[in-house]
Amino acid sequence: MRRLLTLILVLVSVQGYAEAPYSGGATTVFKEDHNAYSMPAKNLSLISRESFSVGNSFFTNPWVAAPATVSTRDGLGPLFNANACQSCHIKDGRGRPPLAGEAFASMLIKVGSSISDQGDSRYGTQFHQRSIPGVDAEGSVNLQWQSTSFTSAAGEVFQLRKPHYQFSDLKYGELEETSFFGGRTAPAMIGLGLLEAIPEDTLIALEKAQAELGVSGRIHWLYDKTNKHRIAGRFGWKASQPSVKKQAAIAFAEDMGLMSTIVPDSNCQPQQLSCVRAPTGGSPEVSDQILELVSFYSSTLAVPARRNIDNSEIIAGESRFNQVGCNACHTTTLMTGDQSHIAVLREQEIHPYTDLLLHDLGEGLSDQQNEDDASGREWRTAPLWGIGLMQAVNGHQQLLHDGRARGVEEAILWHAGEAKASRRAYLSLSEGQRQELLQFVDSL
Repeated sequence: MRRLLTLILVLVSVQGYAEAPYSGGATTVFKEDHNAYSMPAKNLSLISRESFSVGNSFFTNPWVAAPATVSTRDGLGPLFNANACQSCHIKDGRGRPPLAGEAFASMLIKVGSSISDQGDSRYGTQFHQRSIPGVDAEGSVNLQWQSTSFTSAAGEVFQLRKPHYQFSDLKYGELEETSFFGGRTAPAMIGLGLLEAIPEDTLIALEKAQAELGVSGRIHWLYDKTNKHRIAGRFGWKASQPSVKKQAAIAFAEDMGLMSTIVPDSNCQPQQLSCVRAPTGGSPEVSDQILELVSFYSSTLAVPARRNIDNSEIIAGESRFNQVGCNACHTTTLMTGDQSHIAVLREQEIHPYTDLLLHDLGEGLSDQQNEDDASGREWRTAPLWGIGLMQAVNGHQQLLHDGRARGVEEAILWHAGEAKASRRAYLSLSEGQRQELLQFVDSL
């Protein structure tokens, strides 16, 4: 009976409406300031809040190079892009590209290769611009924006931008001609445990429901080597990780150079001898207990409530959102299952505005980077809950995987591929109707 109810909610939500402000179900908090993304789930017990607080400390405080007197936090690097999770996920929120003359802080550079799934032979799959003393960082990156224009069928011209990356001071040789690059900004941390708690059956039902609507979203199936079965990807820009814990372990390893039992291998490339020979913080550097605490913290960050839901323009904007087909992928309502290891996340009606599926968004957004069997053109539908509070929390509204969109409208205009019809429908709206739609998204 519960499974049937879940499937009914999925099918209705593809074309339905979210009437309540409780985006995260009973976990929802009413917070609108710079701390809006940093609150524990509303229904979290006092005992669990202690674990949340300890997890927060390991998420927020910097790690240091080994050996150090603080043995629980040493082992940083030798190559890294951030020394704390919070360095990228500022206030548990959204990263952005650097301003002119500014160092990369909450954005990193992924490296791909046309001949290897291991990236560049000298630099691997991620370019590291920082390092511990005695080890050379891999080099520097300069981001420049190239202007491009988009002309609608009605002749309207919109100015967009796309990133161009220039590498310098390379310490380990030239980048291979077969390598290519793409920026990745840090996503907001809210509601991750709820997204993990959505049953796979629901994702399968979404896949089928979308196919009937002519939308080709698909689950990014991954292989779980430990349990020897396939599992749905949910996290990362290409849904390439199946759980909050695995995503955290990958981030510790790739972004900070910290090894865990889940990711026990160093991010040093074989020819980076000073990196290979540098001291470690033990094995593992991130203990299972610390990884569990950080995962718990990340899983129980609350989703802030919607705002101004009785405003007539926002109500009209929701109709426009559904009219142009945004909700075909940005699914309004889903139910979490009863299997989460965190009890407060079970059986919650949530409004994440994502289907967690991969969608082909066209060549314009592709940076040629494949992740497992997700192509460069495919991206996981980004959750929209809390998006209207980005400015309050992080002081910007730079969207999409590399922050190229300077607001929701530019993000819409970059949608092509299977989202091309929705973009065309958006552009067919009057200026006033578009503003209604944008106000609705801002209320989420």
